[in-house]
Amino acid sequence: MAMIAACPPALMAQTPPLANVDQPAPEPEKPILPDDQFEQRLPPLGDAPSDAASPLPSVDSWLDQQMPQSAATPGELPPATEPAADAELAQPLPALDSVTVPAQVAEDVPDEKLPAVHYAFSVEGFDGTGLEDEFREASALVDGKGKADTAAMVQARAQEDEALAVRLLYSEGYYDGTALSSLEQSGDGALKAVVSVTPGKRYRIGDIVINAGPTVPPGLIRDSLPLKTGDYIVAAQVEGAEANVALKLPENGYPFVKVGDRDILLDPATVTGDYTLPVETGPRGSFRGITTSGRKQAFGADHMKVISRFKPDELYDSRKVDDLRRALVATGLFSSVAVDPVQTGAPGPDGTEYVDLHVEQEAGPPRTLAGELGYGTGQGFRAEGTWTHRNLFPPEGALIGGVIAGTQEQGVSGTFRRSNAGKRDRTFQAGVNVNHQKYDAYEAFTLGLNASISRQSTPIFQKRWTYTYGVEVLLSNEKTTVDESTGDAKRLTYFIGALPMQLGYDRSNDLLDPTKGFRANLRVSPEASLQGNVSPYVRATFDLAGYYPVSDSLVVAARTRVGTITGAARDDIAPSRRIYAGGGGSVRGYGYQELGPKDANNDPVGGRSVNEFAVEGRYRFGNYGIVAFVDAGQVYESAMPKFSDIRYGVGIGGRFYTNFGPFRADIAMPINRQPGESKFALYIGIGQAF
Repeated sequence: MAMIAACPPALMAQTPPLANVDQPAPEPEKPILPDDQFEQRLPPLGDAPSDAASPLPSVDSWLDQQMPQSAATPGELPPATEPAADAELAQPLPALDSVTVPAQVAEDVPDEKLPAVHYAFSVEGFDGTGLEDEFREASALVDGKGKADTAAMVQARAQEDEALAVRLLYSEGYYDGTALSSLEQSGDGALKAVVSVTPGKRYRIGDIVINAGPTVPPGLIRDSLPLKTGDYIVAAQVEGAEANVALKLPENGYPFVKVGDRDILLDPATVTGDYTLPVETGPRGSFRGITTSGRKQAFGADHMKVISRFKPDELYDSRKVDDLRRALVATGLFSSVAVDPVQTGAPGPDGTEYVDLHVEQEAGPPRTLAGELGYGTGQGFRAEGTWTHRNLFPPEGALIGGVIAGTQEQGVSGTFRRSNAGKRDRTFQAGVNVNHQKYDAYEAFTLGLNASISRQSTPIFQKRWTYTYGVEVLLSNEKTTVDESTGDAKRLTYFIGALPMQLGYDRSNDLLDPTKGFRANLRVSPEASLQGNVSPYVRATFDLAGYYPVSDSLVVAARTRVGTITGAARDDIAPSRRIYAGGGGSVRGYGYQELGPKDANNDPVGGRSVNEFAVEGRYRFGNYGIVAFVDAGQVYESAMPKFSDIRYGVGIGGRFYTNFGPFRADIAMPINRQPGESKFALYIGIGQAF
């Protein structure tokens, strides 16, 4: 049923009464003096008479001569008389600075601020709509906090709130709703603003009609429009449903869809509105290729095809276009990049048309400097800086130089890394490093060569499965304990080959600040001493961590770790390759590598197995947080952990949350501290402890 909106009646023009045509026209008024007589009475302006030297008559005397000397008629002013103060008027004006302003006038300053107008406020009639809280959040009267400069300002705010109330009513389907504001003044002069609301009936959706061409599958548009007959006409839900159509069709082969303007025809008799939505689907498309342009390009379309997750002739899916855009951003090589579909008109498979993706790119600065700073009791200060040219060997071939400077570790390194090496998310890396470490457990001068292929998570792409496999060769000169009973030590040179592998599974919700889910990680490294007789052994570690949100602000996190070295005696393994525990990433409250067997000098000598446990309560308020934790663990000389003689540490920490991760500061102390162990330990870093 069509509804015609009522319009206000047109204003009728007011016309004067028509003149009586039978009456004769009035004669024109005659002038007081004829023109010729008026001109004769003007004073002469031309040649002066013989007595021209005599002064001209005054204006007053000239008017007296021209006016008739009869008595004044009713309505006429009597002849003016010369005031007695003419002589005063002829005197010169006094100087401005000598003028005195009366006191009462001087105190009347125009810019003086008037006292504020105070008012009370109330709103009536929103009962049952659920809109009063939303109204008060946006109300101009409420925002004014009961004060205004003038009463007119209060009235203006009330009128704003009238319009606000009507908009809110319409947004929830109350299309007959009205609002009226008023100002009331009590006997004591107090002002009160009142907004009265009348919601009226709430309209529901009637018939739903979609004007569009055929789609594949046939009900694609209707299935993508989550509106039902009988639902209330809620603006947010209607707009969200239309946005869903614009989202779902490009995900199902229609990259150029256009959703038109809706039409809702209201019927007051049934309190419904028939909904009509025009949709231009455009052609159904399939992927064909990638083109690129830009003033300064990081790499070409061929490498973009390696990064993309779609294949030619595959049905167009906007999610894969978004994925390509994010992957290009993740390379870090662009200052700006945009990916858009281009209609080609060329026929594709299954009745589709081919669609090309055009990448508009602008390469960013390829060189970066980065730094990392940390401190741990027992490990001391450690600063690491890196210089990176991210695209020295295009595409995505980076050269990285690193320096480590610390109280107990120093080193330099050089690394070549190629990202997306022949395949999406595959990274090839090869490097060389020279390092010096001096801890209570050992001192080592190491030269290392390594190469690996990996698939790892990044801040943009947190991957569920990750892996690394590679090869490592080490030449290390280390100081090692040869007699635990006496603490005697000597230097030995180790030549080690290793095949490290790692497999990870991540179901947590954040890389640096997880609040739910879990993570599991297995590392296995078959190794061998390559000098003299080959002595093979296997190093393996398994980590498991879980995160449980108790509330929006409280998270309980827990982790465990077990590790083992099998195949060789402890003393046949280089000290730097043994297992240790204690420190910021291990059992807090103890110094770095402080747990486990010790020699006669009370220095740790490492072991072949470990078990660790930890639990944290993380409470966050705004950008800050407090963490309480208990850590436990021990290192054993045996190849399998014994789960005995467990040592505990307890502590508390603070967190400052930033847009790239939490800044962490923890302080912990050991339980049942032994001689030589730290009284407390301090740890500072980026990201949660686990």
